[in-house]
Amino acid sequence: MVEQAIQREASVSQLRCIGCGRTALPDRFRCEHCRDLLEIIFPGWQQSGPGRLNALSLKKLWLDRKRSFEPADQSGVWRFREILPEIAAGQIISIREGNTPIYQLPHCAKSAGIQQLFGKHQGMNPTGSFKDTGMTVAASFARQAGYKWVACASTGNTSASMAAYAARGALHSLVLIPDGKISWGKLSQSLDYGAITCQLKTDFDGCVRVLNEVVERMPVYLLNSVNPYRVEGQKTAAFELLEQFNWEPPDHIIVPGGNLANSSAIGKALREMKQIGLISRLPKISVIQAEGANPLVRSIRENGGEKLIPVHADTMATAIRIGNPASWKKALRVILESEGTVEQVSEVEIALAKAEIGAEGVGCEPASAVTLAGLKKLVKRGFVKPHESVVLVLTGHVLKDADFTLKFHRGDLFDGTPQEKESGALKPYQRSPLVLEPSVDAVIDLLNAAEKKNSDFLRVP
Repeated sequence: MVEQAIQREASVSQLRCIGCGRTALPDRFRCEHCRDLLEIIFPGWQQSGPGRLNALSLKKLWLDRKRSFEPADQSGVWRFREILPEIAAGQIISIREGNTPIYQLPHCAKSAGIQQLFGKHQGMNPTGSFKDTGMTVAASFARQAGYKWVACASTGNTSASMAAYAARGALHSLVLIPDGKISWGKLSQSLDYGAITCQLKTDFDGCVRVLNEVVERMPVYLLNSVNPYRVEGQKTAAFELLEQFNWEPPDHIIVPGGNLANSSAIGKALREMKQIGLISRLPKISVIQAEGANPLVRSIRENGGEKLIPVHADTMATAIRIGNPASWKKALRVILESEGTVEQVSEVEIALAKAEIGAEGVGCEPASAVTLAGLKKLVKRGFVKPHESVVLVLTGHVLKDADFTLKFHRGDLFDGTPQEKESGALKPYQRSPLVLEPSVDAVIDLLNAAEKKNSDFLRVP
């Protein structure tokens, strides 16, 4: 009993304002004094470490749990529960999230001009995006706190994830999405999982404004990325990544930039890993945004990050079509602490990078591909050296936005857009279905023709 009490004391979490440093009640999202965002801290770690365990013991414990049949241990999030806020076992909502693979990307590495490139594919989570790792913790907290309703504003992935975890945990869910501004594949998920789904005639930021008033007036728990419990779950992806690297940090981790909670979570995880003694140095964390949704890039370049410059977001990479990101201060701190950087990429650069990742047999949604497109620019700038190891965080599954992929390969993705002329460079990468007569000879003639042209018919050049 004494040992259990000590472990519980070491894992007790507090909510602290990132601005003024005041503590807050567990179900708050912003500081009541300065209105800045909150983050979760673990004061007990300073004396005894998570669960009163040292780095070596934690590594062994987390690895041993991989062989366990306990539901919490089969989750790639709850397997690391010593570094999470305390949630009663009976309140945990899990769909075996996490446990996502790392893929080597040799052809993309060659295209970018480096030797070692990996993709941490968070799109292999249960609902197809990285959101699941955060949602399992935040939804579990909502259930433990007694809420019956949860809600989010979303560009697609958050709504799919929240609806799934709400359904799994017997909670009711409300989704607000911008009308006509998200992928049908993502919208279909929230419908299938039983969420009340409302399309508002506004953009994502307008949906957020409406939802903030709803949760003020109704007993509804907000599950957007401002929720600090979301960040806690998402940070486990970095713990899992470093475990997969045998606790040897890569030189760079590159993350897509939308609402910026993911880069914030990864940075928080690495900071905690260094504090605990799991790693001795921080990788450089860089954030890549689309040119049409680049508030963080603009803010850093135009005023050194002193204040955010919101933009009217416009990009085909719908998951990051966000012009006023809530977590920008957290992300900025991560970039500065790790000595990372920011970059922006065009729509055509995103489409090309997505095709190159797909040609590795991996595939991802457009928002994930900004990482490879941005890496190419960082190599050209000399920020990333050819010999350095790089991990791209791929945030969403390729089927999240199948329309984008089909239009790309048909060759009409950019028809009628300002990028139409520039998109001609994508033709060698397009693989539109070929219509043939139903005969063996027709297929063989096609293969012979491909051979004569010395074309690698199965690979992007």
